[in-house]
Amino acid sequence: MNRLGKRGNETLIEMSLSADGEECNGPLSETISTAGSEIPSSSEGLSSTETTLLIPEHHVIDKRHQSKDSIFFRDGVRRIDFVLSYVDDFSKELEKKLERRKEFESNLQKAGLELETEDKKESEDGKIFFVKIHAPWEVLITYAEVLNIKVPIKENDIPSTVENPLDCMLFPLRLPEKVMHPEPDYFTAPFSKDKQELYLINDESTFFSPSMRNRIVNYILTRCPYGTEEGKKKFGIKRLLNNGTYTAAYPLHDCQYWKKANDPNCDNERYTLYMEWARFLRFYKEQPLDLIRKYYGEKIGIYFAWLGFYTEMLFLAAVVGLICFLYGLFTMDENMSSKEICDPAIGGEIIMCPLCDQDCDYWRLNTTCQSSQYSHLFDNVATLFFAIFMGIWVTLFLEFWKRRQARLKYEWDLVDFEEEQQQLQLRPEYEAKCTQKKRNPVTQEMEPYLPLTSQAVRFCISGTTVLFWVSLIIASMIAVIVYRLAVYAAFASLMENTQTLQPISGLLTPQLATSVTASCLNFVIIMILNFFYERIAIWITDMEIPRTHMEYENRLTMKMFLFQFVNYYSSCFYVAFFKGKFVGYPGAYTYMFNRWRNEECDPAGCLIELTTQLTIVMAGKQIWGNIQEAFVPWICNWWGRRKARNNPENLYSRWEQDHDLQTFGALGLFYEYLEMVIQFGFITLFVASFPLAPLLALMNNILEIRVDSWKLTTQYRRPVAAKAHSIGVWQEILNGMAILSVVTNAFIVAFTSDMIPRLVYYYAYYENEDSPMSGYINNSLSVFLISDFPDRNKPKENPENFVICRYRDYRYPPDHERKYLHSMQFWHILAAKLAFIIIMEHVVFIVKFFVAWMIPDVPADVKAKIKREKYLTQKILHEYELEKLKERLCQGDKRATEKEFIATEGRMELSRAM
Repeated sequence: MNRLGKRGNETLIEMSLSADGEECNGPLSETISTAGSEIPSSSEGLSSTETTLLIPEHHVIDKRHQSKDSIFFRDGVRRIDFVLSYVDDFSKELEKKLERRKEFESNLQKAGLELETEDKKESEDGKIFFVKIHAPWEVLITYAEVLNIKVPIKENDIPSTVENPLDCMLFPLRLPEKVMHPEPDYFTAPFSKDKQELYLINDESTFFSPSMRNRIVNYILTRCPYGTEEGKKKFGIKRLLNNGTYTAAYPLHDCQYWKKANDPNCDNERYTLYMEWARFLRFYKEQPLDLIRKYYGEKIGIYFAWLGFYTEMLFLAAVVGLICFLYGLFTMDENMSSKEICDPAIGGEIIMCPLCDQDCDYWRLNTTCQSSQYSHLFDNVATLFFAIFMGIWVTLFLEFWKRRQARLKYEWDLVDFEEEQQQLQLRPEYEAKCTQKKRNPVTQEMEPYLPLTSQAVRFCISGTTVLFWVSLIIASMIAVIVYRLAVYAAFASLMENTQTLQPISGLLTPQLATSVTASCLNFVIIMILNFFYERIAIWITDMEIPRTHMEYENRLTMKMFLFQFVNYYSSCFYVAFFKGKFVGYPGAYTYMFNRWRNEECDPAGCLIELTTQLTIVMAGKQIWGNIQEAFVPWICNWWGRRKARNNPENLYSRWEQDHDLQTFGALGLFYEYLEMVIQFGFITLFVASFPLAPLLALMNNILEIRVDSWKLTTQYRRPVAAKAHSIGVWQEILNGMAILSVVTNAFIVAFTSDMIPRLVYYYAYYENEDSPMSGYINNSLSVFLISDFPDRNKPKENPENFVICRYRDYRYPPDHERKYLHSMQFWHILAAKLAFIIIMEHVVFIVKFFVAWMIPDVPADVKAKIKREKYLTQKILHEYELEKLKERLCQGDKRATEKEFIATEGRMELSRAM
């Protein structure tokens, strides 16, 4: 049956035309063709009163009695698929904007869309016009075919997977079945207008879900022309939003989030999402991914699926990290190095060389007692185990995510989906800015292109800009290093001469005070640079004029990630791999810019400072991010709606409520992914220095899921639905960081922690067989003759007349023939460090690649289901074609020959055999 010929509800204009009995003059007389079907145009610029007069009497709904949550036109039948808003700003461009809107809305009507305008007098503030857009059935089926949208053809009869025996234990974490699976599972096929009888069309008004409808309307809006300016064809709602012709364009939420709608036809999916997903008290519950996908689209659904899976996997890493931390805590009192440092007879008798020139005094080693004890929390044998474990964990995470992603692709009907049609098509901005055209060798159609010379110039400007900002980050990091070098002497003098600080001098050493303040300063600089670079990155990506939406997102992603990588991790790389490595020795110190003496590590090692740096930057970013994500949109919405709270409900309509919400934006998910990938770097690249990093990330992500869901459901307008079958280029970034993390953690264990020097001493240089680690501190400190100090380095005072001082290095003593040169033990330790790096990297990489090879990307049961579904879908389509041929033969259609019938049957048999 042809559903186009049997529609239950006529459109508004069809009713008015049939009532007149003949064509009218003016806008109503226009008819337009869309994909072979004639669709009458609706009237342009009708006022609310004029539109209402055209509606049959039984469809008239007075706004005063219309529900606050109405998502329909005034006739109560046609659903609002999109809303445009604008204001009369009475500026110099008023007439130009009016002309643009008139042309744009006329072209929308020519494309088959139906419009209804709400006068500003009927809006809550009396200033805003609202244009409501409805896509009738003919438009939906036309563009469903263009966008290759898959629709149901038969209910899925493949048996579900055998239930997990642990399901009874996980029952408290489950959500109700109707929330987890809001609609049945179907076999699907791409929509075709010629095969409408094949699809399960029970009701034309609900056959296409609201997310599909707003996708189709958005596709039309982004490509609809609105005139010619400066000799160039202008089109697309984005450009009209940028030039102020319209103030907003958005699809509607289906109801208020805190209560169900009065309309019985409303699905109340927003309310369900809020009650079951977006409240923090539901943090222990699973996520309703199918409902998220149905309401927001696959692109947002895949993000929350990835974030949920990442959080689940973090639980294992957090438990192991906590165990490693507890091991360090419980063995802190048994640590021989800390005992010797804290022992008044050992650490109290060791006089250390000054940490800065002239202004710093000699100091006793036992003043760092407490910091050395805390250093053992993170610098112990468990550190090595945890570094290797995280190298394997990250592989398991990425491989198991591929399997989870493959299952979602099957369940969400994305198996044959390469990239969304809209993503692969040319961006409207590209089509508008590229005036030259050439023939596409594949389609043989003329399409716009950007000349190679123009591309080269744009890439040079873009690359130069990125390099400039990366250089700016490095310069800011150098400035922070200079700050550390410059203020250290001030902190040392302050703590020595201030009596009130004496009680905490053992805990808050000059090194730690400098590290903490420098980390806080660095965090502030990071946030400031981020603020400016985000805008610069978008500007230079727009300047490059990427061809497709996917190309645009990938280019912006790489620019932003490169910047964020350098911005967030540069200070950690400095502390981990440079601080204390190029100090020199007393009398021959190395200087930055020949002025500031390079920093030294604490006698207990630099690892505790790396831990401090990592904790401040990571925790600070997460706290600031959550404040920015939750409170900023909430405050903005509260401020925007402060007047509406005093108005009666029936005067504050659904489109006005959504208009007052924040815009999620095309790059909304981009920033969410970026935030999580930067966090992923913190817990993988430097995790050997801070085993509690996965635990902090786990707690943050539990909050992050609910904050993201809360703001998306309550504080933002409904985003336009979009398809995605994966997390895109972020997968490759995660893979790269996983490989890099093995290298960084191997270097941290080798060069930042004291594990290798302790092991070399334990096996080769011990002095006491009964206690091999005793004497390690004395062995790790070299001797310097104070009389050898040059005037530039010598302290101003030496009240106790010390003769020698100690410093952290492996060099010959002053009475040796190779005075102050590196000793043989130094070279043994260096060789051991390099050997350790090579062995650890090879072992972890071999295990990683073996695990990746062992775990298939697609589960076996999913492969079987995909094959079964393809077979059944092909069978259904072939049977449908065979039935159509039989009908044509019975009707005596000469075109339907017997050979065609036999060929179709043969194709069905071949499909069964395959």
